[in-house]
Amino acid sequence: MKHAAAALAALLAGACTMQDAAAPNVLPPGHAESATTRALEAGARALQGNAPVAGMDIYVVGFHPMKDAPRMQMEAHHFCRQVNEDLAQCALFDGNTAEANLTGIEYIISERLFLTLPDGERGYWHPHNGEILSGQLIAPGLPAVADTALMRSKMNSYGKTWHTWHSRHGTVAGDALPLGEAMLAWSFSRDGEIDPALVAARDERLGMDTATVRERRTALRELARPQEGVDALRGEWPDAQPIPGVEQVPPEP
Repeated sequence: MKHAAAALAALLAGACTMQDAAAPNVLPPGHAESATTRALEAGARALQGNAPVAGMDIYVVGFHPMKDAPRMQMEAHHFCRQVNEDLAQCALFDGNTAEANLTGIEYIISERLFLTLPDGERGYWHPHNGEILSGQLIAPGLPAVADTALMRSKMNSYGKTWHTWHSRHGTVAGDALPLGEAMLAWSFSRDGEIDPALVAARDERLGMDTATVRERRTALRELARPQEGVDALRGEWPDAQPIPGVEQVPPEP
């Protein structure tokens, strides 16, 4: 395990810098920053630390439907800190530039921790195997070997995600401010659930090809175990087709 971790760290350190920018879709209303505000920011940078966010150096991009409104779908840029082998915590943005809007949070836990949760809590946690094996979840800028190692470490994991700002509605601009209640987000576990235009727009913007990523990850199928929540959106798209390797935990006899 230590040798694998060291190898992954070396790959990550040598990974190419991601060049393709994903600008946010909306610009919040408000006056431009004053000279006083800019001076306060400069002083804060010089005199204060940013330890809680400094470690959020894992960057992945995926898509989230809202569990109670699954046709409300948006691209989500995750900047994550791996707390330990079983827990990561992520801040979600609608882009990867300095102007990106903070749109939500996600906690990622291993299957081992998920199985310790009470039944009532598990309904908040979406499965990740569909995102990984479909190629929807990508790590821009990483070479293929490092990408595969990262995704291998997230197989069979679960995420608890709340979106607080719907600045994207599919491929078009959404709300200019964070409006309404936070919404529990989910994941796509079948082909035919996600709006293909959303994937195409992301791929073009970031210079990625989801189909190629998906093909490369077929070797991860052997690691996949049935997960809870795979069938959560099935009623919304009854004609959606299974993603090879992605299965719902069978009901207890």
